[in-house]
Amino acid sequence: MRANRSRDTKPEKLIRSLLHRRGLRFRVDVSPIRGVRRRADIVFSRARVAVFVDGCFWHGCPEHATWPKANAEFWREKIETNRRRDLDTNRKFEEEGWVVIRVWEHEDTAEAARLIENMVRDRTEIR
Repeated sequence: MRANRSRDTKPEKLIRSLLHRRGLRFRVDVSPIRGVRRRADIVFSRARVAVFVDGCFWHGCPEHATWPKANAEFWREKIETNRRRDLDTNRKFEEEGWVVIRVWEHEDTAEAARLIENMVRDRTEIR
C-alpha cells in the first residue's frame, strides 16, 4: 500500500493545473481546520472551500469500486471505514462553515475544475 500516492495523483494534478490556469490560487494537502486531523487535497482558505479527489477503489465509488476476493473481509472493512470517515469529514468541515467538494478520480477534470471555480468565485464575492 505504500506505493499508492496519498497526494499528487494524476487527477489531482490535472484539476490543480486547470484551476491555476483559471487564475485561482490554493493550498495543497493541508488541514484547514485547527484540531481536525483531516487533510484536503485542494484548499481555498479565503472562500472556505475544501476539495477532495477520491480514488474509486479506496473510497468505494458506486460506479467503479471493486471488492477484492483475497482477504475480502479486511478490504470491505477498510473501504467502509474510509466511506464513514469521508462522511464525518464532510460534517466536521460543514459545521465550521466550509463547503466540501468531492470529485471522483474518474470524473471529467475540466467539469470538476469549472464546478470548483464557480463555487470559489461565488463564495469569495459574498465576503
